[in-house]
Amino acid sequence: MIVASTFLRRALLADAVFSGVAALGFAFGASTFAALFNLPEALLRETGLFLIAYAALVGWLASRAAVARALVLLVVVGNAAWTVGSIALLLSGAVSPNLAGELMVVAQAIATGVFAELQYVGLRRSGSVAAA
Repeated sequence: MIVASTFLRRALLADAVFSGVAALGFAFGASTFAALFNLPEALLRETGLFLIAYAALVGWLASRAAVARALVLLVVVGNAAWTVGSIALLLSGAVSPNLAGELMVVAQAIATGVFAELQYVGLRRSGSVAAA
């Protein structure tokens, strides 16, 4: 366990809020967003359901004074993978979003990449080991 820096806790909290808003929108408004972005409704709903659990985990981490370094690193790597995966999805041809959908996917990929970077910086600032 490490003592979480204020920077790390704020980066995690921002990620939790952003992910929570997206989670609720996609989980409960999948059909509306599917029509708006020309993306599969099931993809949006399942993404929203995943993000509910993710936002809860990241929000919980943000609330802790001491965190497991490996768990935070998992969040960082997961965010980086989400960023790459989002762009790969657009390039794969597996979906055919309209311009609004492409912009939304790119915007959330950028935001997720920024969260990964901020969390990594916060993790590096959280070097001291928490006392047991």
